[in-house]
Amino acid sequence: MNFGTGSSTGRVLVVDDEKPLARMVATYLERAGYEVTTTHTGPDAVQAARTHDPDVIVLDLGLPGLDGIEVCRRVRAFSECYVLMLTARGNEPDRLQGLAVGADDYITKPFSVRELVARVGAVMRRPRTTATVPEPARAFGPLVIDLVAHEAHVDGKPVGLTRTEFDLLAALSGRPYQVFSRRQLIDIVWDPGWVGDERLVDVHIGNLRRKLDENPGRYVDTVRGVGYRMAEQ
Repeated sequence: MNFGTGSSTGRVLVVDDEKPLARMVATYLERAGYEVTTTHTGPDAVQAARTHDPDVIVLDLGLPGLDGIEVCRRVRAFSECYVLMLTARGNEPDRLQGLAVGADDYITKPFSVRELVARVGAVMRRPRTTATVPEPARAFGPLVIDLVAHEAHVDGKPVGLTRTEFDLLAALSGRPYQVFSRRQLIDIVWDPGWVGDERLVDVHIGNLRRKLDENPGRYVDTVRGVGYRMAEQ
């Protein structure tokens, strides 16, 4: 089902097998100016993501046909849209797995629809690229970060980073000697108005490290009790 307004501020795909909830979320997003498509199964979600090319997917994990984690994994093969997971309260393993396969953020059920709309607005305000003007690639030993192409390479080989992982790497590499707290990284990468569990940063940093190198401290250092910074090469 499609919902829309004459002047869309972005495209959102809402995926939830609870049809009344999906309809309510879509209505609130429509009122906020978004063009909204809703689906209720995993296979339909993947197809809708291909067809409608959404900017944001609001994705429930408990779906028939394919669960939300598999949907996210498949969507990540062809899209860099933002993925906001809907998870059951206390279901941390699924939440961590969802973030590992490419989700950008999560919100737990039951939730305020207004909070969800605010989260969608926050990710939509994130810049499409980190650099507003062309700048030279940043090199940290074998790691090369190309902000114009939005790509990272290690030893000349491309690293498959999600948009959030790349944005974190860009923030850290922009000031390589500065230690960033979780809150500072959230303000830069998510939004200053973002409210939630700041340990979300730790999960994304962990995924970033695993993709860059098996040695966790080779490119990104943890400064205990403070935050993160680029490691000296």
